[in-house]
Amino acid sequence: MADTLVLGIDQGGSGSRAVLLDRTGAVRGYGYRPVARLYPRPGWVEQRPAAVARSVREALDEAIARAGCAPAAIVACGITSQRDTVFAWDARTGRPIGNAITWQDLRTVPLVAETDRWECATERRARLGQFPGPYCSAMHMAWRMRHDPAFRRAAEHGTLRVSLSAGWLIQALGHPAEHALDYSLLQAMTVFDPRRRALWEEWLDYLNLPRAALPAPRPTLHHFGTLRIGDAHVPVTAMITDQQAALFGYDCRAPGEAVATHGTASFVNVVAGPIAPPQGVCKTYLAWEIAGTPTYALEADMTVTGAVVRWLIQMRLIRHAGDLDALARVTPHSDGVVFVPAFTGLGVPDEDRSARGAILGVTLGTTPGHIARAFFESIGCQLRAILDTMEQEGNLAIGELRVGGGLARSDTACQIQADVAGVRIVRAADTETSVRAAALLAGLAAGVWARPEALPRLLDHGADTFEPRLAPEARAALLARWQRAVERTRGWA
Repeated sequence: MADTLVLGIDQGGSGSRAVLLDRTGAVRGYGYRPVARLYPRPGWVEQRPAAVARSVREALDEAIARAGCAPAAIVACGITSQRDTVFAWDARTGRPIGNAITWQDLRTVPLVAETDRWECATERRARLGQFPGPYCSAMHMAWRMRHDPAFRRAAEHGTLRVSLSAGWLIQALGHPAEHALDYSLLQAMTVFDPRRRALWEEWLDYLNLPRAALPAPRPTLHHFGTLRIGDAHVPVTAMITDQQAALFGYDCRAPGEAVATHGTASFVNVVAGPIAPPQGVCKTYLAWEIAGTPTYALEADMTVTGAVVRWLIQMRLIRHAGDLDALARVTPHSDGVVFVPAFTGLGVPDEDRSARGAILGVTLGTTPGHIARAFFESIGCQLRAILDTMEQEGNLAIGELRVGGGLARSDTACQIQADVAGVRIVRAADTETSVRAAALLAGLAAGVWARPEALPRLLDHGADTFEPRLAPEARAALLARWQRAVERTRGWA
């Protein structure tokens, strides 16, 4: 078993990653390829299924080349993938039916408003674990049933198959054992009730979605099929959705252990335990199931973070993303400036998508450094509000927060998050936790590791810790000022 390798694939909205781990958890090979988005009309955002599959194939080839291994050394593969972006193909030919509609697409906004009038509308959040907004898979599929003749025709003939990219990859690059997804990914298609572990039949009927087209629900560790890699057929033995993979891959397995991932948007996930808490404003995910025991997680988003950095560059307030760190590092305070980055609305706990961004408290003495620092403080303020909500809804105690993503690379940003949120921040040396989780889960299913407790730990190696240093009175004043600013942004659109 010394040369045994496990493969993890992370197929995301902006790119595809592949990693090869050995039995110690060390990375032996890594590959990445970007994936383009298409914008056929204003508000429409799509991806080509063939391009997504090609990006994964190229990332795989790169990882294997860097590892210097033969494909036969890979004993198992796990896949984590982007949510809400639905791929469709014909079961007879295996060929895609049109492009995939991504989570950023807004064509279904009128359809969401229409579902508000459904007699069971008040049950949506509790039955699906989340509110099905315009970004979600169910809305995309319902739209295609109405407006895409090829999609509807395949449904009528019984040959339509739909899935997230994890299912599409096995179809395109290998051989599926059956048309299936794990519980977390099927829930991410907004058709699955995580508490009952079953499709929500009334919802499917209302949206006119064909059951034969949908994947069957399966646990996290399962034989989903094989991938053709060179002359080898590598079994796919695990699947999990991206944000919950980030949680598992960051060694968060016990109730109260939490992670924040700062990308284009920021997501906070916390382990809730084997029983789903009552539905609140946070999303409730059946994150994974191992040996018959489910693990639920609460999730909340900040709507935008990395996207704000790009906006600051476009506005020429900074030239490069690294300028934010440099400016905030030499600016000791925000001088009363509050930056509310509600560019696409407010997330948990405010849940106001009509709110809009604002920079308040500006004077003639305000500098780019004050704005940079205020932006970093806004992340800490949102974290504090989210963690308070999660602790209340899940009856949890969250003692520390593990962070990853682009903004987590900044020591200044991490320290400000710790100060403002009042929680210890931990950053691992390797923050590619989603793809790591896919590989670890695959190895667990294949017997490389006997049980979850035997998995190699990420935080045993070179983690950085940031303790809160801000006085409680100063933190309370900053959070109160933030809340006043938030109230001024609500209901704007």
